Amino acid sequence: MLKYEVRDNTGYITLNRPDRFNAFDNDQSFELQDALKQVKRNDEVRVVVLTGEGKAFCSGQDLKDIAGEKRSLSDSLYKRYNPIIRAMRSLPKPIVCRLNGVAAGAGCSLALASDFIIASEKASLIEVFINVGLVLDSGSSYFLPRVVGSNRAFELATMGNKVSAQQALEWGMVNRVVPEEELDNEVAKVVDYYKNAPTKAIGLMKSMLNKSYHSDLEEMLQYEAYCQEIAGNSNDYKEGVTAFVEKRKPQFKGA
Repeated sequence: MLKYEVRDNTGYITLNRPDRFNAFDNDQSFELQDALKQVKRNDEVRVVVLTGEGKAFCSGQDLKDIAGEKRSLSDSLYKRYNPIIRAMRSLPKPIVCRLNGVAAGAGCSLALASDFIIASEKASLIEVFINVGLVLDSGSSYFLPRVVGSNRAFELATMGNKVSAQQALEWGMVNRVVPEEELDNEVAKVVDYYKNAPTKAIGLMKSMLNKSYHSDLEEMLQYEAYCQEIAGNSNDYKEGVTAFVEKRKPQFKGA
C-alpha cells in the first residue's frame, strides 16, 4: 500500500490508499513505521517528503476498517500511531509535508508532526475526533496549542472546524501555500535546499527545538553548548569555514 523510494538523497513516503482518502488501516500504519526506520538508517537520505496519493493527504483512521470491531483504542495508539509520531519527531533529518489535500484526525496530527509543511491551496486541516465522540490523539493535543494558541486549539478540537490552507498559513499551521499546479515545484525547491544543507546541524537543531518545549533557559543554554560541540566537530563545519575563507559556496555532505 504505502510507497517508499529513495531518489537523489531524498526519501519519498506516500500514503497509498486513495480510494479511502489514504485513511489508516493496520497495514499502512505499520508500513509507515517501517519506512521511517529505513529513512533513519539510510545515510544517503538527507531529507524526507511525506505526502498522500490522489486528492487527500490522509483522512485519519479508516472507520470502516474498525466498524463493528471491539478493540482497545489505547492499544491502537500505543502500537500504531504513537510510534509514528515519535519516529517523526526524533528523526535527525527534516520531514517536508507535501500537503496535497485534506488532513483529518490522525492525518492532521501527521502533518503537524512534520518539520516543514507546503500546502496546496485546495488542502485543509481538521480535527475530526469530536464528530465521533473521541478526543485528540497522535500528538495533536501537543502540537495544536503550540501552533495556534490555547483558545484556538480548544475551538478546533471541540468544534471540529475545518481550517483552509490560507487560514492555516495565517495561523502558522503551515509554512507555505501554493496553487495546486505549483505544489510539486515548491516542494522540489525546499527539498533541493535541505538535501544540500548541513544535515547533522539540522538534526541537532530539530532536537534542540523539541527540547525547548519542556525546558527552561538554563537547560537550553547547556544543551546548546552540548550540541554546538558536536556540530563543531562535524565535517560540514570544517567545509563551511573553509568555503567562507575561500569565498565560495560550501559543499555540505551531511556529516
